[in-house]
Parts: sequence; C-alpha cells; structure tokens
Amino acid sequence: MFTPRRCSALLLAAGLAALPLAHADDLHYNQVSLRAEASREVPQDLMNVTLYTEDQGRDPAELAASISATLNKALGQARAVQGVTVRQGSRHSYPIYDDKGQKITGWRERAELRLESQDFPALSKLTGELLQTLKMGGMAFDIAKNTRADNENALLKDAVVAFKARAQQVTEAMGGSGYKIVSLDLNNSSSAPMARAPVMMLKAARADAAPITPDVEAGTSEVQVSAGGIIEVQMAP
Repeated sequence: MFTPRRCSALLLAAGLAALPLAHADDLHYNQVSLRAEASREVPQDLMNVTLYTEDQGRDPAELAASISATLNKALGQARAVQGVTVRQGSRHSYPIYDDKGQKITGWRERAELRLESQDFPALSKLTGELLQTLKMGGMAFDIAKNTRADNENALLKDAVVAFKARAQQVTEAMGGSGYKIVSLDLNNSSSAPMARAPVMMLKAARADAAPITPDVEAGTSEVQVSAGGIIEVQMAP
C-alpha cells in the first residue's frame, strides 16, 4: 500500500534518475564527426630477400643432411656480411608417390634463408653470391621501423592541424560561434605501389662468370596519419 510519503519519495527518486539522462542528451547536441589526413611519400629503405635450397632423394635422412649442409654454408656466408640480418625461413619435407599415388618412391625437401638489410648494395652483392648455390624465392621492399616512426611523428602535427581546419570550416558552415573537441583518435597506415619484381631483372650468366648482383628498384610507400573525432559546435545565442 502506497502512502503519500512513500509516493513522494518515489517521485523524487524518479526525478533524480532523469537528470543524468537529460544531461547526457545535451552533451550530444550539435555534435559532428570529422576526419582529416596528412600523408607523404617515403622511400622504402628496407630490403628483404628470400632464398631457398630444394632437392629430392630416396633416403630422407641423407636428403635432410644434404639440405642442412647447403643451408648452413649459406648461413655462415651471410652472417659474415655486416649490416645484414639473417634468419632461417620455413623448411618442409614431403613424400613423392608413384603414378598410382600408393607407393612412396622418394622425398623432396625445401629450406628457406631470409635476409634483411638497409644496405642495398651489400645485400644485393650477397644475394648474387648466394645465387650460385641457392635459388631466388622472392625480393621485397618496405619502410624500416625507425624510418616509419620518424615520419609518422612528423605527420601527427599536420593531421591535427588539418582536423582543426576542417572543424572550423564545419563550424562556419553551421553558423556557429566556435567549437570544442569532444574526442580525437589518431591512426596511421601505409600503402606501397606495385613495383617490378627484382628477380625478373637477373641476367643469364655463364657458370664461370662472376656472381650476378641483382638490380634493385625499391620505390616508395605512402605513410599516412589520420585524425578522426567528434566536435561540438557552439551556436551563437
């Protein structure tokens, strides 16, 4: 049974509960979502090369030993070059079946060697030397982490300035007297244009000729920092 005092308490509680909701609605009044970007073309200064050795044989143990010997020799040669990061890539071994697909007639194994450096001439020379015993798996270019970080830091200010300029344009278009930033998020991204594959620029050579040094064309990537957020336009009274 509700008494007058009980009813008054419920009405007061309901009124207090409604206040934050009304205040929350006011916070979203005249709010606009905006986005602006700042970008620049940055030379790709990191070279990645993947080489591999592959062979087949009837005895999997002998095959593995042969692959390991070839790979270890290449690893030792690559580690002797200053400024080149060397690591082993994937290594796979799988059976070879007869024409009926029932009996194993041999084994094939492949092991990768991955090289990375900002010293293009040194890595190109090393790659040419290693191609005497290994095969080219691929060559790619990217922006080094430090280079990317330096450019992104420089673009942060430009992105914020662009965001503020767009906010001012929106404020004027709405007939506002000013604005305040409710939230602001900064994000970075990059994209690289398609480039010729350096492996296609290798030229044929005689067995007794000097090691081939691949021609490289790194190209550039676009580094972008975007500023997205919400502003609240203040309307003139």
